[in-house]
Amino acid sequence: MVVVSSRIRRLLSDEGLVTAERWGEVGSTVEALEQLLDSGELDEGALVTAIARTAALAPLELSEITPEKEAVELVGVEVCEEHLILPLCKNGDVLTLVVADPFDVLLFDDLKRRTGCHVRAVFAPAPRVAAALRELRDGGASKVQEMIDSVGGATDLHAAPEEDEPQDIGIQVAEGEDSPAVKLVNVILLTALREKASDIHIEPADRHVTVRIRVDGRLREAMPPVPRSLLPALTSRLKILASLDIAERYAPQDGKFQIRHEGRGIDFRLSILPVVGGEKSVIRILDAGSLALRLDSMGWEPESLAHVRHTIEQPYGMMLVTGPTGSGKSTTLYSCVQAVASPDVNVTTVEDPVEYRMDGINQVPVNPKRGLSFAGALRSILRQDPDIVLVGEIRDKETADIAVKAALTGHLVLSTLHTNDASSTITRLVDMGIDPFMVSSSLLLICAQRLGRRLCKHCRTPVESPPHERLLEVGFREGDFEDLQLFTANPRGCSRCNAGYRGRFPVLETLPITPRLRRMVVEGASADELKAQAIDEGLLTLRRVGVLNAMRGVTSVEEVLRITLDD
Repeated sequence: MVVVSSRIRRLLSDEGLVTAERWGEVGSTVEALEQLLDSGELDEGALVTAIARTAALAPLELSEITPEKEAVELVGVEVCEEHLILPLCKNGDVLTLVVADPFDVLLFDDLKRRTGCHVRAVFAPAPRVAAALRELRDGGASKVQEMIDSVGGATDLHAAPEEDEPQDIGIQVAEGEDSPAVKLVNVILLTALREKASDIHIEPADRHVTVRIRVDGRLREAMPPVPRSLLPALTSRLKILASLDIAERYAPQDGKFQIRHEGRGIDFRLSILPVVGGEKSVIRILDAGSLALRLDSMGWEPESLAHVRHTIEQPYGMMLVTGPTGSGKSTTLYSCVQAVASPDVNVTTVEDPVEYRMDGINQVPVNPKRGLSFAGALRSILRQDPDIVLVGEIRDKETADIAVKAALTGHLVLSTLHTNDASSTITRLVDMGIDPFMVSSSLLLICAQRLGRRLCKHCRTPVESPPHERLLEVGFREGDFEDLQLFTANPRGCSRCNAGYRGRFPVLETLPITPRLRRMVVEGASADELKAQAIDEGLLTLRRVGVLNAMRGVTSVEEVLRITLDD
């Protein structure tokens, strides 16, 4: 039990905040001080002002501070609790810490001997320091418990394995619908949905579990650290939702489930991976309700939109969309399929997994465990009299070979490939073993795509006097500077955004295969030569499309440089 020093009690009495008689009634402990604050007898602002002014120390708001682990370990949690101090950081031989009693000179001398550091003190009232130490001791469990209690058992989340229609069975598990693991899963899923996240990462650490969500392509922590003791129950809950083996803890597992939220079904893909310290869970959120599948609403450049429209109207040939994982390739292909789907067209897809279900489209899920690979499914699809075939991804020579032959025999083939830009896709197919003549004859259009973050329109900040020389280096042209107004993200953001950004937009590079490019492919031209020729023919590269969006105020130059390479 920590006692409020006589110096502080006398100071508060002299300031007329707490009388000596009242101190005698409630006692001199930190709990008594907290009681006075909670009851309103003592104003916290007046308390902070009186002590900070007398001690000539800056007051600190602890709710906005995260102490460094190394600084806390240097002093020790037990010592911190005994003296109501909270180490914040260590820079060189200077240790910065929060103190509840800035008048305890002997304590500073003792800490200097104990740590070998010069002590720099800031002030916070004792109840706040005590609360921060409790949170430090329980690893954030109290905050997590508050979040769990705020959700409770009453939510509109209804779960079922994806194969079945979601039922009104609530969120429950073997140990009961009120179990902490069930409520914690509710909290995590609801937080991700409200923040419009695309992925959830649940990662075990030495003393706690970290929960992060990917919003607009960037990971950030979704909640305070979760107590380590909840990890097994949390992982088991997710496995039960996805119909996985809860007894298996040493092998990767993949599953899926569906949640009904706000009247719509949302698909989740769960991946469990054994790591040091336990099992890591990653959940991909597939919200079909957030998709914009109309070509006109995709936000592409008019020239790129015209290239895509022209290609999907062709009777046969191949269109490829390239880019890294999470760059929107599947959404682009789905929008193309949706644009051409009609009762007189047979559209069949082969995907791993089927991310979004579409009416009127025959969608085949790849299942390697049952012997159904991309290549095997594609062979069967070609015997199903298709007009348009969507192949989720070309991963190997066999799939590429079948896709190219299908494009040459009267089918329009849409697929994806992992390359950095459009021109390198051609050399990638050749490197996979496809004859250059077959590549040049089958390809109609190659698209390279990235997703960039949109600037928040409510708090974006104008850039004053942008350096023209630097802008020219990164892809601007001389004619771009007339009436040019660039914006950057407000680092503090606002209530509507995340650090100055809100939402994402596609950056699409489209490369039509012209007669000249076909000849160069057959002649064995390199990716750089193909790109140079395409630029001469008017190719809008990823960097140039990004620059155009920066000029319109859609995004910042910093974001363009982050997602695109130099031309």
